Amino acid sequence: MKSAQPIGFIGIGNMGAPMVRCLAKAGHQVLMYDMRAEAMSPVVDTNRGIEAAKNSSDVATRCEFVITMLPESRHVREAILGENGIVGHGFKKGSVVIDMSSSFPLDTRSLGEALADKGLGLVDAPVSGGVGKAVTGTLAIMTGGDGALIDRVEPVLMAMGTIHRTGALGSGHAMKALNNYVSAAGLVATAEALIVGKKFGLDGSVMTKVLNASTGRNNTTENKAERYMLSRKFDSGFALALMEKDVGMARRLAEELGIGADELAFVSRYLTQALAALGKEADHTAVLQFAEKSVKT
Repeated sequence: MKSAQPIGFIGIGNMGAPMVRCLAKAGHQVLMYDMRAEAMSPVVDTNRGIEAAKNSSDVATRCEFVITMLPESRHVREAILGENGIVGHGFKKGSVVIDMSSSFPLDTRSLGEALADKGLGLVDAPVSGGVGKAVTGTLAIMTGGDGALIDRVEPVLMAMGTIHRTGALGSGHAMKALNNYVSAAGLVATAEALIVGKKFGLDGSVMTKVLNASTGRNNTTENKAERYMLSRKFDSGFALALMEKDVGMARRLAEELGIGADELAFVSRYLTQALAALGKEADHTAVLQFAEKSVKT
């Protein structure tokens, strides 16, 4: 079932642009907004119902559902509750915000409480799969919040991927952060294994094939080792800065829950050090380069 009103979409970046196109492909009208007009220009497609909003007020008054795809929780809160946010500019009672950003789970709960007080709903629905799956509409969407609200927005989310209901509000964001931690742990372990293996005389391609046929198989060995790391391309399209941020949120969540997760703390520190060494523009697969310099031989 398509919404009678356009779907609002705030944040048109590497992920947001293909997600908007998937919404349009599924038959939804989309009213997008980004502070950078140049980010919206290539995505506008009036024939398919993709329109650029003049400002956030335009989105607030015309949309029942508004998706946010922004860098951090503070950006989401500003876009929703800030001076120029949609809530203060005509966002109607009963409307729903769908936060698909990688936000901090406890911040999400706080935002949900603030919106509930105003008669508005919030669903957290962060994604996994990167730009490739955003383009094909096959993202894994980790969805938290009230079941009735999720039922309402499900037709919208289904246009972009597969929904995995994770529980109460904030659980989707918690799951996303923890998923990226597990993925990052596999990345670091694979990088170091390749370095040790090379020192011993093992061929990296052979190692990758054996790992993928054995219990060491993980997302890095399957999708990144040969294509981006051994090839020395380091251009998977997912920034190290984003992985470092997500794993940092998982560590912060553990700390605020009073859990001493040593491996999580280690991986978080490792990525922070790698980011400092490689620079904010580095692809996350370039962790291999950092490992090559930092492994003690």
